[in-house]
Amino acid sequence: MSPEAQLAARITHPDKVLWPEEGYTKVDLARFYARVFPKLSPFVRERLLTLERCPDGLRGSCFFQKEKPAGMPEGTPTRRILHQKGFTNYVVGGKLETQLALANLGCIAVHVWTSRIRAPRKPDWVCFDLDPASGRFADAVAAARIVKQALDTLSLVSFPKTSGGKGLHIFVPLRPGPDADDVLRFAQRLGARLSAAYPDRLTVEPRIRERGSRVYLDPFRNAFGQTVVAPYSVRPSAGAPFSAPLTWAEVKPGLDPAAFTLATVERRLRRKDPWADFFANRQSITAAARAVDRI
Repeated sequence: MSPEAQLAARITHPDKVLWPEEGYTKVDLARFYARVFPKLSPFVRERLLTLERCPDGLRGSCFFQKEKPAGMPEGTPTRRILHQKGFTNYVVGGKLETQLALANLGCIAVHVWTSRIRAPRKPDWVCFDLDPASGRFADAVAAARIVKQALDTLSLVSFPKTSGGKGLHIFVPLRPGPDADDVLRFAQRLGARLSAAYPDRLTVEPRIRERGSRVYLDPFRNAFGQTVVAPYSVRPSAGAPFSAPLTWAEVKPGLDPAAFTLATVERRLRRKDPWADFFANRQSITAAARAVDRI
């Protein structure tokens, strides 16, 4: 049996259409994740996953699920985490079999914790989620350049990616150490300083109606137990876009985030991986946090 046939055999109803406009099927989604998994794997390995399930694709509704679904393969890695409302048995990422089984259950997007299971309260990145209230990607780009300049000033190496929608994510790889609350506080403080310096362009206002046309610098992807879509995660949106890792040279107003899709991923994978050295750049935010507090 060919590798393609083996993949199709693992998917129930492989011809089920998830994206009706484009005609992409469940097996197309599984094929995508099998293809990108060598690059996705470092960002999901030993991380707790929150599942965004769209069993009927874009024709139906989607829902979030934290508890491991019934029907996952025997031996699927899980971790039991205590929350205020009780225990949750999370799926742990890192195995191709797990990723394909999730695709089989209609899990289109991959939402990951900022930490790994060996130290759930010790994030190994900080994320800045840039959401343009205007809906214009160019506004997210302008905000990203401001955030990058601030991170450069703080001697922090950063990595941008499309969110898979209208926004951008900026990741800063960390050496695990600070608690999730400390990482969140750093993101909040830096966001507040930047929004004060650029009040017409940036905001940390959580109320949508108060943001106007500004770009929201969302720090809460860094709160304990919160998630963000992983690099190469597909989004349940028209066109089947994925969250594409970028070089900073690519972060320009003319960049079209909708250009990164299931149909174009092969072309993207032929290029040098802009996040290949992400985890080789782990760094401390201790000095940077002190510097932000002094501003």
